[in-house]
Amino acid sequence: MPWLELSLTVRIDQQPGAEEALGDLGALSITLRDADAETPDEQAIFEPGVGELPLWPTITLNALFDEHADRRGLVEALGELLPWLEPAHLQFHEVADQDWERAWMDQFKPMPFGRRLWIYPWNIEPPTHNESGDEELVVVRLDPGLAFGSGTHPTTALCLEWLDGLELHGKTLTDFGCGSGILAIAALKLGAASAVGVDNDPQALIASADNAERNGVAERLTLFLPQDFATAATPAHPAPAALVHPCISPADVFIANILAGPLGELAPTFAAAARAGAPFAISGILLGQQDELLQRYAEWFEELRVDTRDDWVRISGRRRS
Repeated sequence: MPWLELSLTVRIDQQPGAEEALGDLGALSITLRDADAETPDEQAIFEPGVGELPLWPTITLNALFDEHADRRGLVEALGELLPWLEPAHLQFHEVADQDWERAWMDQFKPMPFGRRLWIYPWNIEPPTHNESGDEELVVVRLDPGLAFGSGTHPTTALCLEWLDGLELHGKTLTDFGCGSGILAIAALKLGAASAVGVDNDPQALIASADNAERNGVAERLTLFLPQDFATAATPAHPAPAALVHPCISPADVFIANILAGPLGELAPTFAAAARAGAPFAISGILLGQQDELLQRYAEWFEELRVDTRDDWVRISGRRRS
């Protein structure tokens, strides 16, 4: 059936109240995007932690309602719940029903990252070798139903290319902020012996576990909520007995694709989670935020370098001895 979409634009400090009001009025779903982005491709989507606000100063909330919802009633109710809301900032759209998973897969095309690594949707069968036939491809297959990251965002692309350039055979890896599990799964398919994924969203851990199963690497991936990772509690996803907890045995490779604020706060934790000499990479950093992080990480990491793409930054280097 078709849906009624109500869009409203607010400042960042108004977002929590607006989201709560829409929920109270019966919104079936609410999504957030950057109101200042000029094109859909520029609308970066993040998964803020509990109590955290998105990065953007101005936010558009898109709320879906039943097609028969009373438009005038919604406007009047929002006027009572949010007296500061300007009617000009409200827009209604009719949204046709469709197979959303199929629409996603029709738009998501195979993407290369580095020399060998490719990300493929499930509806396209990948080749086994590159065009010249002299090198075997490494393919990660993603399920759109639970994907929190497909490689299309510049930070994910930067991290995937970095992984493709490493020698990972027999190594252990920790992926902090794993989302869909795309980085950990890519590392495992590139030859890593085992990987640990950490995320503060239980849905992300479900997505990672599902994608790992579909890629045939589930037995080598252990998943944690941050508190479990930090305190050596029981993992959120059962781990093979042979895997040692990462807080006891630091990883051979460490990667984190989150946001600049948490990256700065968690630097000591990340240092403890990486063995001496381990390659590391952090991303989710906007251009201009890298200098403070470079100073912060220099205490524990060396050979630091910066790579950029579309106003996003990856910092990489090695754990000090």
